[in-house]
Amino acid sequence: EVQRVVSGGGLLHPGGPLKFSCAASVFTFGSYDMSWVRQAPGMGSAWVSAIKSGCGTTYQTDSVKGRFTISRDNAKNTLYLQMNSLKPEDTAVYYCAKFKGTGMYYRDLAMYDYWGQGTQVTVSS
Repeated sequence: EVQRVVSGGGLLHPGGPLKFSCAASVFTFGSYDMSWVRQAPGMGSAWVSAIKSGCGTTYQTDSVKGRFTISRDNAKNTLYLQMNSLKPEDTAVYYCAKFKGTGMYYRDLAMYDYWGQGTQVTVSS
């Protein structure tokens, strides 16, 4: 399973930084593209950011560009999400997920087959 290790989750003020990590244990982490997906209150899940397995190229949804950074350490089987300049609209449960497909259909959530447990982030003044 994809286990989740979170540092700094919970209730944060707008503008604050936060970093997540996600440790994978049952698949060859370095062989797969990985993503962060979030689910805001009362909303469906939405893709946030992805990182390719080999070259490490990253992609983000427009609402987080310039604020969130996805990274990975294949030697540690760990995925990270650095979140800066947090906004109340970033309030959501955040999940790491393993992309099972090829290409870059990262927004298609049916293309993920392993998910972390999720952790709540609340941004409020």
